[in-house]
Amino acid sequence: MSDETTGHAEELTHTTDEGDVQMVDVGDKPDSKRRAVAAGEIRLQPSTIEAIREDGVGKGDVLATARIGAIQAVKHTWETIPMCHQIPITNVDTEFDLREDHIELEVAVGTTGKTGCEMEALEGVTTGLNVVWDMVKAVEKDDEGQYPDTGIENVRVLTKEKHRTE
Repeated sequence: MSDETTGHAEELTHTTDEGDVQMVDVGDKPDSKRRAVAAGEIRLQPSTIEAIREDGVGKGDVLATARIGAIQAVKHTWETIPMCHQIPITNVDTEFDLREDHIELEVAVGTTGKTGCEMEALEGVTTGLNVVWDMVKAVEKDDEGQYPDTGIENVRVLTKEKHRTE
């Protein structure tokens, strides 16, 4: 259970008293309208950012493909995070911000149900950024085939909202 005033967990909800893993029973919780926003960034070479801006990456439209990947990841979070519930996704918004040496991605997820959607937002961000990396890896590699200028960083939940439906 969570202490609503401090936000700190009083006990682990995904383990039994014996230490066995369990999925939390949310069956008795009322439905609530929920929204979570997560963000992260990928560091890239400025020349790669420019190629993305100009739609000059050989594999295709990087941001369109990353947007599809992010949305797909949101919808399938329950399949990749073992204790995550399958929830009805009501909306996914993705927003990319191209900077000089990195791209920022924000993913907002909406649902109406018994549990939050922050894990779905995080999955959307990490997968969306992984898709960007996959699309540009050929131009990001150095002469030894390494990625010294490339990195996914600062993945985090920005906001989490819950509004009871009546």
